[in-house]
Amino acid sequence: MSSHLEVLVVGAGIAGLATAAALDRKGMFVDVIERHPEPRSTGAGLFLPGNSVRALTALGLGEQLKALGSPVPGQRLMDRRGRVLADIDMAELWRGTADCVGITRAGLHASLRDIVRVPVRHGVTLSSLKQSDDGVHVEFSDGGRGRYDVVVGADGIRSSLRESVDPAAGARFLGQVCWRFLTDEAPDIDRWSVWLGSGTAFLAYPVGGGRVCCYADVAAASPEDPTAAAGLLKLFSGYDRRVRDLLAAPAAEKAYFSPVEEVRDGMWAHGRVVLVGDAAHASSPNMAQGVAMAVEDAQVLAEVLAMGGDTDDLVRQYGQRRLPRTQWVQRQTHRRNRTRSLPLAVRNIAFRYGAKALYERGYAPLRELP
Repeated sequence: MSSHLEVLVVGAGIAGLATAAALDRKGMFVDVIERHPEPRSTGAGLFLPGNSVRALTALGLGEQLKALGSPVPGQRLMDRRGRVLADIDMAELWRGTADCVGITRAGLHASLRDIVRVPVRHGVTLSSLKQSDDGVHVEFSDGGRGRYDVVVGADGIRSSLRESVDPAAGARFLGQVCWRFLTDEAPDIDRWSVWLGSGTAFLAYPVGGGRVCCYADVAAASPEDPTAAAGLLKLFSGYDRRVRDLLAAPAAEKAYFSPVEEVRDGMWAHGRVVLVGDAAHASSPNMAQGVAMAVEDAQVLAEVLAMGGDTDDLVRQYGQRRLPRTQWVQRQTHRRNRTRSLPLAVRNIAFRYGAKALYERGYAPLRELP
């Protein structure tokens, strides 16, 4: 029976742990390996829209999200000087789905570890992988070996397993770089709040415990950190005092830096090796759909594999179900970036009079179950 499949999950980040939990709940035998020698979680905070909260709640994390996170009742769009362009009601936007939540990445990662009933083997990678008629045969970096019915690549945007699925696919730089940090110096920020400049943006939202996650991005010609000479604060010197105060906080000096990249137009599966999360479809963060798409991947993969039948065909069905939804998200991220890149006066008018319609169109399909 398909529910007795043996599955190897490569990667113990959010996508990998969610996949392990979903497969285990369907009665499959799951092994998880993670290349880092101990649990770790890079980044700072996560804004979880309604479909993300719905998916995580279905995995059993509803109470943890309430206890560790912070409700995010609205989104406020402002120009760089703090003049309000639009307010979006999250309860209305995500009607029939779930309330939105802000949470630290470490808090969500730890909560997922708590519900995964299978052990994670840390400091272990794949040294070889070969497919045959009876499954996938692997060798591990610690000298061990195994045979699995399915191998799942949940190893992120720098996925090494993606090479086994689609050697031509890879991460593509999107012309932006970003920084994230947590601070407890702005506890009165009670909603998702973004200040928009020309080629720059600064975002802050609550993540629980009196802390706020701050995110800054700038247009850039290369994926390297451009702040070595000028410093991050100087890039936002013309912004609202609130933004400048946050960037002057000690926490900003240790902000987590990364280029903004995406993975698209590649294959998600080759035989019985399949990709989930950022390994398959990393996107710009401007739709805040990274966690949602990863956890939905996990749920759909587990649901499909539990149907029984030819495993190769089931893996293909997973990709066919998920691809339209992830492509929609990526198209919306591109549309948002184009709107942000309009001349300032035009962009501000577009957001002031059209933001609610833009949000409704962009998120409406995601209110439906995956």
